[in-house]
Amino acid sequence: MKKEKRTFGTILMALVIVFFYLPIVYMVIFSFNSGKSLTSFTGFSLRWYKHMMESHTMMESLSTTFSIALIATAVSTIVGTISAIGLSKSKKIIQRLMEQVNNLPMMNPEIVTAIGFMLLFITFRVEKGYVTMLLAHIAFCIPYVMLSVMPKIRSLDPNLADAAMDLGATPWRALTKVIVPQIMPGIVSGALIAFTMSVDDFIISYFVTGGGVKNLSITVYTMSKRVNPSINAISTLVVVIITLVLLLINVAPLVMAKREKKTEISRKKQIVPIAAAVVAVAAIVLIVRLGKKDSVLPYAGQTLHVYNWGEYTGENILREFEEKTGAKVVMENFDSNEQMYIKVANGESYDILVPSDYMIQRLIQEGYLQKLDHSKLDCLDKLCEDVVGLPYDPGNEYSIPYFWGSVGIVYDKTKVDLEDLEREGFDIFKDQKYKGQIYLYDSERDSFMMALKALGYSMNTENEGELQAAYEWLVECVQTMDPEIVTDEIIDNMAQGRKALGLIYSGDATYVMSENEDMGYYLPESGTNLWSDAMVIPANAKNPDLAHEFINFASDYEGAYDNSSFVGYSSANQEVMDTLSGEGGDYEGINAYVPRSGNPNDEVFEYNENTRKLIANLWSKVKIAASNAS
Repeated sequence: MKKEKRTFGTILMALVIVFFYLPIVYMVIFSFNSGKSLTSFTGFSLRWYKHMMESHTMMESLSTTFSIALIATAVSTIVGTISAIGLSKSKKIIQRLMEQVNNLPMMNPEIVTAIGFMLLFITFRVEKGYVTMLLAHIAFCIPYVMLSVMPKIRSLDPNLADAAMDLGATPWRALTKVIVPQIMPGIVSGALIAFTMSVDDFIISYFVTGGGVKNLSITVYTMSKRVNPSINAISTLVVVIITLVLLLINVAPLVMAKREKKTEISRKKQIVPIAAAVVAVAAIVLIVRLGKKDSVLPYAGQTLHVYNWGEYTGENILREFEEKTGAKVVMENFDSNEQMYIKVANGESYDILVPSDYMIQRLIQEGYLQKLDHSKLDCLDKLCEDVVGLPYDPGNEYSIPYFWGSVGIVYDKTKVDLEDLEREGFDIFKDQKYKGQIYLYDSERDSFMMALKALGYSMNTENEGELQAAYEWLVECVQTMDPEIVTDEIIDNMAQGRKALGLIYSGDATYVMSENEDMGYYLPESGTNLWSDAMVIPANAKNPDLAHEFINFASDYEGAYDNSSFVGYSSANQEVMDTLSGEGGDYEGINAYVPRSGNPNDEVFEYNENTRKLIANLWSKVKIAASNAS
């Protein structure tokens, strides 16, 4: 019986180890993949490690992560230890009260703590960045140190310090030579917890940072919005760093045991491993924080602040722009136009924004953009005619196109009949033949566009009756078709053929089709959304001259080619689009890459605040209906 229990325990432990470590092994293997796919290994390559090392954003985020973790650990360990020792000498009622206060931040949901810190910094008008992130990390690490140290202090003989001072020790000597060595295991465990919590934190860091300062968690979150194998490379590097730290912590005491007397080991065995780990991590921070050489380039020493969609830039464009101009590019990322708008409306300063068409219209109306100086631009004649002079900015006075495309249907050719698509258009999302085999995109604008076009209405309608009909169309869809409502997960899921069809952006469909030849892209004749994301300069930009320089660089052939070939979205540069879609191009034969022109039913979104609010409210109800149906 005991043998069977041991066998069962061994098997269970093996399964747990596999569950935890198999994804890490998978990640490490795919960090050496030559292709962009996260699921299909196409050959060994160090491409993504090279990209990681050349990426200013990733290297800075790695440096920020470990530098903040080291400083926060050191400060919180000292403050937490002193606080715990001082608290042990207080009255019992004070001790109990402070223990409850100490436990509150650990029991609080992180999002509540994060918002609290954010409001504190906003209230006192503290500019968010490295310092605010560091202060927040120190604050939330201190309770963990105190929690680790307090039990050790309680287990001490309360007369130890008095006895040491009776023998002639000063209070400081009694503290450092008697008390601290006795509670060292608690201090070390508290420091390790603090370090782990700091390295691991995302939510609090996300709310308290600004000015382009990002730790690794924020960077990986941003990168994960789209397919980016560099995630595997930088994550593997972190695994290696942590593994080295753990080896140092565990091996150092063994090495010391052979060299030091046993009496000395008892005092030092806890300190040296931590010191070695600190030295190792500090060395890594120094390596990644490589100083730039002096430059006589035209914009040397200047900084360009760009606010763009996550994973919307090529592999080399930022580095090459920095090399050409001598400027530093600080890239921040947003998840939605609305998130970007809130920051701009609150007065945060950027030099370049890349919003979508309808949001550009809103920003122009509300005076948040400045007109472009066309005498400083040499890119207008390089742009595709179909993407200039669009209704939101007819004379391109405020904007220069960055990417453009459409919203259509990605489908598995082995599961979906093309005749069904041609006959039904967007109504195929209500065809019972494909029940349980469809993806809807979690975007109120695009989902209502699909429903309105299926019903033969304009996607810019202000008619409440037509919007109500579209709402009912969507409710019927989610209640009868068992769809999965997703965002960017659709990209890799459709590349793997997990469902029959889904609503998707053309650029994402381009990637899906390049990864899986069984995938197709269809645009219903009833019309669709022809969207455009463009570069604009905010009214409060601090460096508009450098912003114009970046617009030229990103619109020129080399910059536009790097962007479009890496991201997969249609370039606004006509030559780049022709090259990538032409013979021998990356996207040869992929119809999703070249946006449709000439269909009178295709439209560009227009901004209307009342309609936006109504659609947002109705979409929330659609998602509730979907939840109830499932």
